[in-house]
Amino acid sequence: MIDGFGRTIDYVRISVTDRCDLRCVYCMPETGMAWLPHAKILRYEDILRLAGVFVSLGIVNFKITGGEPLVRTGVETLISGIRAMDGVRSVTLTTNGVRLAEKLPALLDAGIDGINLSLDTLDPARYAALTRRGALPEALRGLEAALAVPGLNLKLNCVAMAGGEGDWAALAALAKERAVAVRFIEPMPIGPGQRLAPCGEDAVRAVLEAEYGPMTPCGGPAGNGPCRYFSLPGFAGKIGFISAVSHKFCAGCNRVRLTSTGFLKTCLQYDVGADLAPLLSGTDDALRAAIETAILHKPEAHQFPAGDVQNRERRTMSQIGG
Repeated sequence: MIDGFGRTIDYVRISVTDRCDLRCVYCMPETGMAWLPHAKILRYEDILRLAGVFVSLGIVNFKITGGEPLVRTGVETLISGIRAMDGVRSVTLTTNGVRLAEKLPALLDAGIDGINLSLDTLDPARYAALTRRGALPEALRGLEAALAVPGLNLKLNCVAMAGGEGDWAALAALAKERAVAVRFIEPMPIGPGQRLAPCGEDAVRAVLEAEYGPMTPCGGPAGNGPCRYFSLPGFAGKIGFISAVSHKFCAGCNRVRLTSTGFLKTCLQYDVGADLAPLLSGTDDALRAAIETAILHKPEAHQFPAGDVQNRERRTMSQIGG
């Protein structure tokens, strides 16, 4: 699909739940989250129907997200169903890794094309402080299980926060001996993330280059997103940066998001798009028309870090499937 600014939209992130087994400081409050009732969450049958409509419109790359998608029972059946559709290029998953070791065989059987594992530190005390849970051993087991799968497209995502300088070099070192992409993501000023001190790509690069030497831009692994990749001397893997604030990439945005309640969200900063859930009682043509209209009016660009823009998103990242 082509939006109103001439961008090709071929990638949708589908949230299957707002629930999570962690409470990361940039994502949700430690307590007091009001989880959506199950009746409000799309059934897998409805998601598969919407996926088929997306494919018919040229959206052929899918990311399954949450919350934490692996807390929802049977997510591998959804992945298998989407992967089997004619025209689908890729189905990937983002996860905190806590349940990955036990779920990985079923995900592989379902045909998963890649996994993004979120891990912000290797230090147990820091992990407990950042996630408000003590699940680092489980997350590391998930990481090791994924690393052991030959050919699996594995990417490690770290939200780079001010004060985390001690974490970045250790995380990057995971790409020294193994061909994994370690990616540093600027925190997004949404929900609790609005209260975090800004931390840009340049700060991370300075730490990594002081430790490992100069970075050199390189191609691949490209994937479906906006990450820019670099090599470091002697590293088997790559270092990546997703820097939506300091290195704005809206001009090349190719994605939309489907929340777990069925709202098609066309830009992370805004609450605009189309509520597809009520249209599920109608025809695929009605769904297709609503999706086409929403994408045609996809905003040109975000205005982060401005927080007072019209139609600003007020939900947390876990509620919108960031």
